[in-house]
Amino acid sequence: MTTAMPDRVEPAGPAMEAPTNGNPPDFATTMGHPRPLWMLFMTEFWERFAFYGIRWALVLYVVAQFYNGNPVGEAPAGKLYGAYLALVYAGAIFGGYVADKILGYQRSILLGAVFMSAGLFMIAIPNEQLFKLGLATVIVGNGMFKPIISTLVGKLYSQGDERRDSGFTIFYMGINSGAFIAPIITQYLAQNVFGVQGMPAYKIVFIASGVGMLISFLWFWFGRAQLKGIGVPAIGSEGIGRIAAVAVGALCAIPVFYFLLTIDASSLQWILSIMFVGLCVLILVEGFKDGNVARDKAIAMLLIFLFNVLFWCFFEQAGSSFTFLADKIVNRDLGFMTFPNAWFQSVNSVGIITMAPIIAWIWMKMGRANPSIPRKFGLGIIFNGLAFLLLMFALSSLVAPDTGKIPFWTLFAVYWIQSIGELCLSPIGLSMTTKLAPVKLVGFGMGGWFLSTGIGNNLSGLFAAEASGAGGMTVVSAHSAYTQGFWILMIGGVALFLIAPLIQKLMHGVK
Repeated sequence: MTTAMPDRVEPAGPAMEAPTNGNPPDFATTMGHPRPLWMLFMTEFWERFAFYGIRWALVLYVVAQFYNGNPVGEAPAGKLYGAYLALVYAGAIFGGYVADKILGYQRSILLGAVFMSAGLFMIAIPNEQLFKLGLATVIVGNGMFKPIISTLVGKLYSQGDERRDSGFTIFYMGINSGAFIAPIITQYLAQNVFGVQGMPAYKIVFIASGVGMLISFLWFWFGRAQLKGIGVPAIGSEGIGRIAAVAVGALCAIPVFYFLLTIDASSLQWILSIMFVGLCVLILVEGFKDGNVARDKAIAMLLIFLFNVLFWCFFEQAGSSFTFLADKIVNRDLGFMTFPNAWFQSVNSVGIITMAPIIAWIWMKMGRANPSIPRKFGLGIIFNGLAFLLLMFALSSLVAPDTGKIPFWTLFAVYWIQSIGELCLSPIGLSMTTKLAPVKLVGFGMGGWFLSTGIGNNLSGLFAAEASGAGGMTVVSAHSAYTQGFWILMIGGVALFLIAPLIQKLMHGVK
């Protein structure tokens, strides 16, 4: 799941003079936290409901609608899904700039919600061009929404407020609660209310997610007064002209993202890689200018970015090849019910909610033996590899001769193991970046984190296509691809674990 963004410096708006001590306004509290936290919690809950509500259905819908159910559509569906996720992260880089410099946070969230809603309703129209255009619209809207709302949470607390960490934990529960419930509800509507098990009404999934996004919009629209001016535009930039200009710019950006969705995933990978190399060069140049310590920190950060690509390449099989695996090769018959394919998308959220406090407790109990940041990243990659090891074993030794399927528990456990890996890596990524990036290029550093994640997501689509093979997923094609995935992850994870002391030395005491 998505981690919380760090604070950005924002000018005070007309509704609130900036406090001279840098502290937020005095808020009424609910359950010990500023009351706006709960408004932001529910705003994010419904946004995540919308985003994750479509996750289980996207690749299945592409095959069913645009390839008439022919398994040859699995590979291009996986590539499209990977490209979509990659561009969601790339869009976040530009969306953060718009909120910081042009619109202000509140108006950015509202405008982003409008675009996301429109895109989700568009993909319900059974036309391939409109489907991709709708995805491009969702990408643009998400860029203006997602990076910003987490920042508002941080602005509810002063830097020294002891409630700050627990506030982000509560907000993180909102993210995962929305992601947990979305596949369950959208699957029920698509298969039990408006369709049947063998023929889901996929358009209902997209419409329900669009409605969820509208609820998010309305929740923030009516609740934003609670923020007492936090996130409003700077004095002199309150006019509607800026909203219109950004809206026009966003409309112009949609065809660009549409084009990037339609090109081959390999070509998109080249574009993203060139962007990443350019970003790395700028960060390194600035690091060298600032002296040896800044140079070393920049090198350490960029090395970890490379391993971040590796993690997300294989973690994001959840929405692509694992969906086809669940649909075709996993025995979902539990005796008393058939476990819906969509519900696998909720397992990660349950794992995060359940395991997060346990992992945090383990780190705390380890005290000075607590692993360094690079070693936590290495552990995250290794756990990801162990999930693929379980799939290797299942596909080679647990395939039932009568059904040709593997047991239900194996894929369920894979999602759970990956969740542990995510908890070792994801929560510290953004925080690490703000500490290691050159002072003048922290924003670029954040862009590098998002871009490395996006590159991993695009690669996940290419890998998913390999797992499906030319004619659709089989036990043989899945086993071959997941075996490669296991070895790549384990070699990468062990390598990072071994070179962690060197990277930690380059970090000059950053923990």
